[in-house]
Formats: sequence, C-alpha cells, structure tokens
Amino acid sequence: MLIQVSPHGSLGSEALSAHVQREVRRAVRSFENRVTRVEVHFHDDNGPAAHGHDKRVVIEARLAGRQPFAVAQSSDDLYGAITEAARKLRRTGMRLMDIDQHRH
Repeated sequence: MLIQVSPHGSLGSEALSAHVQREVRRAVRSFENRVTRVEVHFHDDNGPAAHGHDKRVVIEARLAGRQPFAVAQSSDDLYGAITEAARKLRRTGMRLMDIDQHRH
C-alpha cells in the first residue's frame, strides 16, 4: 500500500509525515489488503497568522475493485485534523467492506 503525503506550502515536516503514516496505517489495518493507495492532502486555508478551524485534511483512499473515496476534516490543530480524518477513513472503509461482504 502506497501512502502519498502532499502538504501545501510550509506545512510539511518529517514529524507530520510520520504522524500521517502512523494514523493512516492504524485506520486501514483491518482492510489493508484491499487498499492500493492512500493520498493525504493538507493545507492551511487562512495562512499561518489566522486562527480557527482553518487546517484542512483530505484523505483519498483507493480500494481494489471500488471507486476511490475521500474523507475530510478541518480543525485549528493539523495533527488533530489528521487523526480525526483517519478515524473517518476507518469508519468509511469498514462500512464499504461490510457492504461488499453483504453483496456476495
């Protein structure tokens, strides 16, 4: 499984990339065999001087045999937004796996 991290502007760092890798791997571990690729995009909507829920994370996952799906989360804390987006990724992926199971 490939996890591609695409920070916008000056948001990228090794620590942030490691956090993304850890959270995404944890989120998809129960259906990792179906995941071919995960793309994680994040950016600061209002710039570094602004406050509020302006850090946005979008995670797009590609599962074998399915159309890609995406989840998004905004927060004032980028690490928190990544963690919550990964939770959404897990819930959505589990729901899709459940749907696939009931089809067969």
